[in-house]
This record gives sequence, structure tokens and C-alpha cells, in this order.
Amino acid sequence: MDFTVDPAFQAKLDWMLDFVKTECEPIDLLFPHHGDPYDTSNAKARAIIAPLQDQVKAQGLWACHLDPHLGGKGYGQMKLAYMNEIIGRSYWAPTIFGTAAPDTGNAEILAMFGTPEQKARYLQPLLDGDIVSCFSMTEPQAGADPKEFECRAARDGDEWVIEGYKWFSSNARYASFLIVMAVTDPDAPAHSRMSMLVVPAETPGIEIIRNVGTIGDDPLDDSHGIHGYIHYNQVRVPLDAMLGAPGDGFKVAQARLGGGRVHHAMRTVGRCQRAFEMMQERVVSRRTQGKLLADHQFVQGMIADTAIEIEQFRMLVLKTAWVIDNEPHGAARTLIAMCKVQMAKIYHDVVQRAIQIHGSYGVTNETVLSAMWMSLPSLALADGPTEVHKVQVAKAYTRNARPSQGLFPTEHIPDRLAAVRARYADILADSTLEVAA
Repeated sequence: MDFTVDPAFQAKLDWMLDFVKTECEPIDLLFPHHGDPYDTSNAKARAIIAPLQDQVKAQGLWACHLDPHLGGKGYGQMKLAYMNEIIGRSYWAPTIFGTAAPDTGNAEILAMFGTPEQKARYLQPLLDGDIVSCFSMTEPQAGADPKEFECRAARDGDEWVIEGYKWFSSNARYASFLIVMAVTDPDAPAHSRMSMLVVPAETPGIEIIRNVGTIGDDPLDDSHGIHGYIHYNQVRVPLDAMLGAPGDGFKVAQARLGGGRVHHAMRTVGRCQRAFEMMQERVVSRRTQGKLLADHQFVQGMIADTAIEIEQFRMLVLKTAWVIDNEPHGAARTLIAMCKVQMAKIYHDVVQRAIQIHGSYGVTNETVLSAMWMSLPSLALADGPTEVHKVQVAKAYTRNARPSQGLFPTEHIPDRLAAVRARYADILADSTLEVAA
């Protein structure tokens, strides 16, 4: 495995890091609410970011997750890993670089499964950053478990009629269209019951019950909540609104979620690195008990642990990216699950240490650490809860394990010693080989 970066691409990364620090991170301060990057109606925000997006495009760094036939660079996951480390530092950077979720994944499945009409109406505006979209999958009684989904789409003549509820449909309030996962054959095997449908946002019957906020938002004010609790009340769409064939919903979902999970991990490396930079600055700036924080062994331990853990996680992410690029499709599945599990843990540990090192200042809302801390629980749940991926990892490793052949484990020393003594019995019994006194 080769993780080296050629000089030309390193120059691109250097430009990106400076650009994100000087241009994107300040936008996070101007427009700090979760929905701001997705609100295409905010004329002031769009007036500010449009020239920044032009600079990104001039550098050839726009929407680089896409293959060349979709206008991307076809860089592959290794290069994307290095790029996303930098993009992850800023909440607005994905929008400014044309890589904001869930639009990236939705663009991919439109490209793979969409009709020519769907691509013309939605894909190109999505790739251009002119509109945003929503992936409407999870349900209030089922979470992300498709085996428990109840929202249905029934055929009625030349239309599909969608009836049911969806929960946490991110950016629904801003979306030009929603991709809805609905049960079309409740009697089929679990992974063949569902289908994906493209639903224009103006379709009658889409009722947003409320826009749900997250930790830190005012529970009495949903003006900034971005996660839609939706009732699809007899929503009608034509038969060609379906992505893929009936029953392919699970397959379509998996086509987008794997890449999304590893890109989350890539960006988490960048967020951890930013928090670590803040830790390093703090410990050489602040004094207590007569010396710099950097001279206290407890603090040195936190700095060392953080440096080591970030590097370990970064190597896992890079290995995963390398396997995606170089081995057959599906070979990285377990590694992707590992990344998904570990990113929530390392993000928690790094941010917690950064807050601790900043003392009371760390728990104020005057640094980015507060926003990082608020996003921790979401990271452990996005694209499937951590526990589901732990189960996947465990099954992958135990699937090929073999039980011991006898009463005791294979590593049982008395049995192994007896076996090795029997193997070399002649030599061990040869008195001429005794060690001289």
C-alpha cells in the first residue's frame, strides 16, 4: 500500500488548506446555523460563497467525488481522503467544494439509477450546487432499520401513491426533491420489500409536521431545525419516479451509503486535527502552577494520546480508501464499518481533551469546540448507529473462525508442549546431545 502524494497534488492540498482556513472557516462564523449551507434562498450567503465556489472550480477541485463522466476528476478515494481531511475542518467547506451531503450520495444514485428525464431535471442542478436534496429513509418507529419500515407506496394505475411517516429527513425544508424509501411489496423478503422514489418537493401531500432541531437548538423554536418529520399523505408520483426496479430500494441505498460513511470518516480526521491544533496552541500559551500547561505531565499525556490516536485513525481511513481504489467492489466493507465505529470514539476523545485543556473557556460558545461537542452524538448515529457496524465487524471476523478440535483451546500449552515433544522425541532422547557440564 502506497500512501504517498505526488508534488502536483500536494500543491493542490496546500492551496486547499490555506483556502479553507482563510475563506471557509470565517463563513462558519457568519452563517452558523445547521441549515445555512443548504438554504439556497439566502441571497447574502449565496453572494458571498459564489465567488469562493468559482475559485474552487478554477483550481479544478469542484465536486471531485464524481467520476469524469459526471464532471468530476475521478481522483479515487485515496486522493479524496486527503482532500476531505481539509474540507472537514469547516461546516461550510463541503458546500463551497460541491461535496455536501446528502446531495453527493443522491447525485450518485441519480446517475446510476435515474431516468434521462430525472437526470435532466435534478442531477445537473444538483451537481452545479443550484439546488439541494433530501434522502428520506428513516422512520419514527423504526429508525434506520428497513425491516421495520411502514411507509408504503402502492400502485394505482399509472402512479405510485405514498402513504406514511418519515423521521429525520435532513434538509427537507430546503430540498427541491426528496428521494423516498417506501415499502412496495410487504410480503417479499426483508431486503426486497422496498423501492426508491424521486418526489418533487412541490408534490401535493408532502406535509412537514415539524423541522426537528438537534442538541443545543431551542426546543421551542424550529426555525433553524433541518431534520424533517414528514407525513406523506397520499402523495402521488408517476411510475417512472422509481429509481431502479421495484424492490431494489435496499440495493440503491447501499450504493450511496458506503461512500458516505467513509467520507464522514475522512472529514472527521480534519475536525480532529483542528481540535488538536487548538490544544497545541493552548498548552504553549497558558500557564498554571508556575509553568506552561505544556510542561505538566498530565497535559503531555493528553497531547501524546491525541497525536497517536489521530494518526492511527488516519491510517485506518487511508487503508480503507486504498482498498476501495485497488481491490474488487465490496472488499472494503468491513474496513468502512471499522471507520464508522472508530470515528465517533476518536472524535469524542479528542474534543473532550481539547475542552478540558481550555478549561472554562472550553465550555463557552466562544470557540468552535462547543459546536464540535454538540455534533458528537449525531456522528455516532449518522449513516447507521455505531452498534450496527460493530456487529458487522464482529460477524466478518467470526464468520471464518474455526472451533477448537479438542476439549481445550488450540493455544492450550500442555497439549502443544506434548505435541512438540513428540515431534522431536528422538533428538530429545539422544544422550550424546546433552549439554556438557
